[in-house]
Amino acid sequence: MRASWKRRAYAGSTHPKTSISPASWPRSSRSFRSRMPSEHPASTASSNSRGSTAPARELAERVGAGDRAAIAEALNQVDDDRPENREAALALLDALETHPHGVRIGVTGAPGVGKSTLLDALVSGLRKRGRSVGVLAVDPSSKRSGGALLGDRMRLRSATREPGVFMRSLAARDQLGGLSEITGASLDVLSSALDAVFVETVGVGQSEAQVIDLVDSLVFVAQPAAGDLIQFMKAGILEWPDVFFVNKSDLGNLTDRAAAELRAGLDLGSRRDPDHLPAVLCGSAREGIGIEALIDAIDDHRQYLKESGLGEIRRRAGRDARVRSALATRYGRFGLERLEAGAIESLTADRPSLSIDRQIDDLGRRIEKALGSDGP
Repeated sequence: MRASWKRRAYAGSTHPKTSISPASWPRSSRSFRSRMPSEHPASTASSNSRGSTAPARELAERVGAGDRAAIAEALNQVDDDRPENREAALALLDALETHPHGVRIGVTGAPGVGKSTLLDALVSGLRKRGRSVGVLAVDPSSKRSGGALLGDRMRLRSATREPGVFMRSLAARDQLGGLSEITGASLDVLSSALDAVFVETVGVGQSEAQVIDLVDSLVFVAQPAAGDLIQFMKAGILEWPDVFFVNKSDLGNLTDRAAAELRAGLDLGSRRDPDHLPAVLCGSAREGIGIEALIDAIDDHRQYLKESGLGEIRRRAGRDARVRSALATRYGRFGLERLEAGAIESLTADRPSLSIDRQIDDLGRRIEKALGSDGP
């Protein structure tokens, strides 16, 4: 039986859940209640009362209820890296930690393979099934200006115009081949409000594998006759995906050959989960071929994670990896060595109600204290 991805209502919310529960959506209803921030006095309070957690809880309730304006406000807040805003962002993420979260799906593959076109088709397919959908599209940053083209927003125009869809474009910032630290916080916000959230990666470098720390299921998009399949096998990236989709099936025999190569590669190499053989599917994102089968495969994997208990194990491991990666970026290997053995795993296990970003800050203070005691 396939998982429905239906999110449970948050008990603390005072808002109706009709915008989130797929079973209650009439075809004509909108998944997001489109409200202007002026309708919510708490919006102003949350930006002015930095020392109070009450505005954060109020904003978190609105996010969990699917309020589109609240989602945008929350994303802006966690993206604001000014020191004076840090506590407000942490309070919000702490409040969202107790909310039920939707399924998180990574979409990765080489540049030009058709990831954005496939995402557009997946979003439309999920909306037809009555599910609210979010998209985090990560674009490469300019080495000179630090900005990003955000071209995925142009390619995803048709799906993102639908009700029940929320898209956020992010620049990779200094992570030229992977994901910036803000991606995780943004994903925490969106998955608190929506049934499914896709993370589309930059598509450059072996550091793309870091998306596995953020998502429940990873979809790898391949292109036949592109000459990149063997390279990805050499890089070890094919050890991680849970579903493979060979795009551009209009190329005929080349598509079938690529799928056969992938299946052979899975048999030859080690897999992330030895008990689960990833599905290898063929289709055409542009023509809409194979999209329903791909959604079914993601559903099946979601159900497998739930029944096996592997889903919770993956999320805990992903949290630990995110904390470790952030601390390594800030303090380096020498700083990490100042933490006592098992400190990261102990904190994430003993205080699960804390957001990952709060845990990072708490452990960072321990490192700074230890580094200070090591002084001359």
